[in-house]
Amino acid sequence: MGNNHHIYNKLISITSEENVMVDELLRNHMYTRLGGKADFFVTPSSIEEVQQIVKLANNEQVPFTLLGNGSNLIVRDGGIRGIVLSPKRFTAIKREGNSLIAESGARIIDVSRRALQENLTGLEFACGIPGTVGGALYMNAGAYGGEVKDVLRHTIVVDRNGELLQLVAEDLDLDYRTSNIPDKGYIVLEAHFDLQPGNYHEIKDVMDDLTYKRESKQPLEYPSCGSVFKRPPGYFAGKLIQDSNLQGKGVGDAEVSTKHAGFIINKGNATASDYIAVIEMVQKTVKEKFGVDLEREVRIIGEDVSD
Repeated sequence: MGNNHHIYNKLISITSEENVMVDELLRNHMYTRLGGKADFFVTPSSIEEVQQIVKLANNEQVPFTLLGNGSNLIVRDGGIRGIVLSPKRFTAIKREGNSLIAESGARIIDVSRRALQENLTGLEFACGIPGTVGGALYMNAGAYGGEVKDVLRHTIVVDRNGELLQLVAEDLDLDYRTSNIPDKGYIVLEAHFDLQPGNYHEIKDVMDDLTYKRESKQPLEYPSCGSVFKRPPGYFAGKLIQDSNLQGKGVGDAEVSTKHAGFIINKGNATASDYIAVIEMVQKTVKEKFGVDLEREVRIIGEDVSD
């Protein structure tokens, strides 16, 4: 990008120099430990800065991408051009009545733990989801019978034009692992979760049970993007992959987990290309053996090295 210096100066005039990193390796910020460089990795400190950065990207016609912690995302090895905005400085969680108000960069696990501290029930299902609040809304994250749409009241977002909007949950078209947030280009800044008063020990018992189930069945000792595939109608993705004898198979350091077939792990130095190759191998094998098309739950963005 020929005007990188110009864009850099504009960015540091909006936020501080320490909030703007140039040619930053995204794998250092991704839960999966995958991904090439971002031209600009920007971590704004206020809503106003987010609005101004969006408007700058529009005015200068610079590509713009929002990234949480990448727990359900693969960034290709060629990285991402233009501005990558991270909400990592937006982590506040506060109580208001029987609601918790959480900023988009807070981990949904931490919101669940805060609910426990406040004797509020409704977010127990999220105690093992590794993504941010923004990511949880983006994909209507869920586990163990609960999902974000069950407890979300409203959200504060910035739209593609840099305007601040308050939307109720119904405005987001939340469905199984989907929302309209990507189509609308919304940047989630804050979520209001409606919860109910509960008993601390009962809430903790549920969370302890779910944590045990998760830790005993999932390969949490390695980076991964969690469940790679959506559940196909009438089947379980993990069972199909297991019955295809794919556990332990891989490319480079990317491998189908021997602990949970629905997970693909990064054993150390996997590239995004390795990881994607394993996804495609799994899809091809399951289709050949069972005639079932596995649809990715994980998103893949960015450019290949050769692009």
